[in-house]
Amino acid sequence: MTATRPQTPASKTLGQRVQEIRQHYRAQPGLDYQLLRIIIFSLIGIGVLMAFSASMATSFTETSNVWSEAIRQCLLVFGGLVLFWLALRISPYTLRKLVPWLLLLSILLLIAVLIPGIGTGRETVGSQSWISIGSVGFQPSEFARVTVAMYGATALAGKSHRSLHPTDPFMMYSIISGLMFFLIVAQSDLGMAVSFAMVVVFTLIFAGVDWRVPAVVLVLGTLGLLAVFLSGGFRSHRFHTYFDAIRGNIEDTQGTGFQAYQGFLSLADGGFWGVGLGQSRAKWFYLPEAKNDFVFAIIGEELGLWGGVLVIFLFAALGYIGLRTAKNAQDQFQSLLAATLTVGVVIQAFINIGYVIGLLPVTGIQLPMISAGGTAALITIGSMGVLCNVARHEPLQISAMQNFGRPLFDRLFFIPEPQLAGDAPKRKTGRHASPTPAKRGKGQSGVVGQLARRNAEREERFGRPVTSRQPRAGENNTGSTAPRGEYRQRGADRRDGRGERR
Repeated sequence: MTATRPQTPASKTLGQRVQEIRQHYRAQPGLDYQLLRIIIFSLIGIGVLMAFSASMATSFTETSNVWSEAIRQCLLVFGGLVLFWLALRISPYTLRKLVPWLLLLSILLLIAVLIPGIGTGRETVGSQSWISIGSVGFQPSEFARVTVAMYGATALAGKSHRSLHPTDPFMMYSIISGLMFFLIVAQSDLGMAVSFAMVVVFTLIFAGVDWRVPAVVLVLGTLGLLAVFLSGGFRSHRFHTYFDAIRGNIEDTQGTGFQAYQGFLSLADGGFWGVGLGQSRAKWFYLPEAKNDFVFAIIGEELGLWGGVLVIFLFAALGYIGLRTAKNAQDQFQSLLAATLTVGVVIQAFINIGYVIGLLPVTGIQLPMISAGGTAALITIGSMGVLCNVARHEPLQISAMQNFGRPLFDRLFFIPEPQLAGDAPKRKTGRHASPTPAKRGKGQSGVVGQLARRNAEREERFGRPVTSRQPRAGENNTGSTAPRGEYRQRGADRRDGRGERR
């Protein structure tokens, strides 16, 4: 008689293990909120570090102090973190009420920057995009890029695209966004105009617009870029430099292609490990705008290939977690808000990285949360606070806070518990609107309350299953304990053998 060998379970494949890990972490409440904070604070930390390194030369020539620009950037980052904190404290439904006023302010600022004497920058950088407030330059187009995303989430949530009539919400949003787009184009800021247009297009796509609208926008955008290429001037020269870089031969390295060429040299000098933090040679007046538009070249030179890959990975992770937050949001308003804010920042980042490494024409867009700038740091960090607030309002996160309390970060910074969807203002309905959760019963919250309501509805419709556990004395159908007086009265009735009270 031979002994049978015990069967060993088949080993799991790599794909199965990855799928199990994904499913495990998807069920973790508050994971999106935690990961977003880690990613955002990591990018801010890299930005502060590079502000100290990349601005040394310009700070010394302007103020005779190598740290003046870095200290200024730290103050701006601190202001952005204050806005981040305020964005976490405010309810999304309160923010939704403020969106029309923010949109009106944004349009007025876009008009004001075009007035001679108020707007500045055309003589120095070729675009009249800033309003100087003391030593700080305020860029209304940065503010407009965020407000148009918030306006899209407010106006299109719960709506469906039914016609091309101007009264349709989708067409009204397109008209207002088109007006803001042309105001940005009038500033001669083509890079910001492209970034703004992409935010608008993705907002329409996420909201469920008819495919003909983005197709028309794509055709018009292509024709616009072709017109810029054929019109001549320095923007046309940027396209010529781009095509030269694609072929691996920049002809005018001392003229129109100087900045792109120096950026390539910085990346090449860095190699894999980099020359060391603070040891860049390109920032000493070889590479124009080393602290702003071409800060990624300084990262590649000082930190090497691994530093550049780290920054790319962080922005890619921000895009993934941000879109997952949009998917897990409790209503369509918050979903659109998270998606558009995420896309706006990630697209801007990859446009900047793309033209630094030669994949796109130079457009003059800053690297979010890393480039040294004025209002860009304030507005971008503040918008990331709104994104994290949406992650706090995910249903699993709310249920976890109801059962286990607020996380340590929220308790340390006095951030209140997020608002339930049932306690929020009544939302509009439509083809794309998410169903409104039922209101909580007394003493029920989170997942427990939902299960109790589901069981009660099933019993009311089909009756109690014969195999179900009968409720004990003092317990109702939902598992709650009856009042003590009622329990005593029921016991007296059973002893008396009657169903009537004495």
